[in-house]
Amino acid sequence: MLDQKLTLTAAIGSRAWRKTLETAQAEAETFQLSFADVSPIHRAFAPMAREQKFDVSEMAIVTALQAIAYGKPLLILPVTLAARFQHGCLIARKSDAPLRPENLRGRRIGVRAYTQTTGVWLRGILQNDYGVAPDSIRWVTQEGAHLAEYRDPSWVERAPSGRTLAELLRSGDIDAAIFGNDLPDDPDFAPVIAAPREAARAWYDKHDVVPINHMMVVRKDVAAAHPAAMRDLWQTIHRAKPVAAERPDMAAIGIAANRRSLAMILHYCEQQTLLPCAMMVDDIFDETTAMLGETLAD
Repeated sequence: MLDQKLTLTAAIGSRAWRKTLETAQAEAETFQLSFADVSPIHRAFAPMAREQKFDVSEMAIVTALQAIAYGKPLLILPVTLAARFQHGCLIARKSDAPLRPENLRGRRIGVRAYTQTTGVWLRGILQNDYGVAPDSIRWVTQEGAHLAEYRDPSWVERAPSGRTLAELLRSGDIDAAIFGNDLPDDPDFAPVIAAPREAARAWYDKHDVVPINHMMVVRKDVAAAHPAAMRDLWQTIHRAKPVAAERPDMAAIGIAANRRSLAMILHYCEQQTLLPCAMMVDDIFDETTAMLGETLAD
């Protein structure tokens, strides 16, 4: 009966996943999801990481990794809720001589937060593919990390309040900026990485990695108290998986399917000193695997 099911509060921002989860949960025997409306979804990440505000939540992968590393009572489920090739997310003014990755040393680049996942991916690409180290750039941010324990490095400064990154870029206060879903459709701006779609395809062909943006996390106490509901949730996630319109799969499920992407973002996090300790992919899922068993590999 519906009234016997466990109600799990959930913050899911991905439209495709939320829609399919709403449908798929009808077959769940042990739980029902009560969706919270949080927009943009990144506003749910700090409350979830710091206070475990929801039972289940979408979360930026870098925030999730920091939460695990700092001992927060959360478990990561290996399901990609959002992913994007990031090469087109670093933009500059068109009016300047074309700004290219090799010209970024000594420049000022804006990003919402230094730990923003899109920024972490792009700094990794700049460092490993173009030889531009993060500390050779002055990073200008609008907010701090979702985890209170993390402190930005010395080459990061806070932008004046009340101005958007697009305004700072247009005025020349910053030389380039990193955007996520809010990437402006503006003829005055252009990608720093030339032909970004082609560059992203070449990068994927080289690494066989999909840049994960968001995964799912659950409260550890809820998972421990209701293991059957967690296994039911995992099966619901499988039923809810959006049909992939193209390859590569941007909604991968399971440790094996996400291993290469997770290994690379962990490598980038280590390079950028974003985590207080080194972690391997399997370290992330030790407790989750104990809860769900071998089905996590599916």
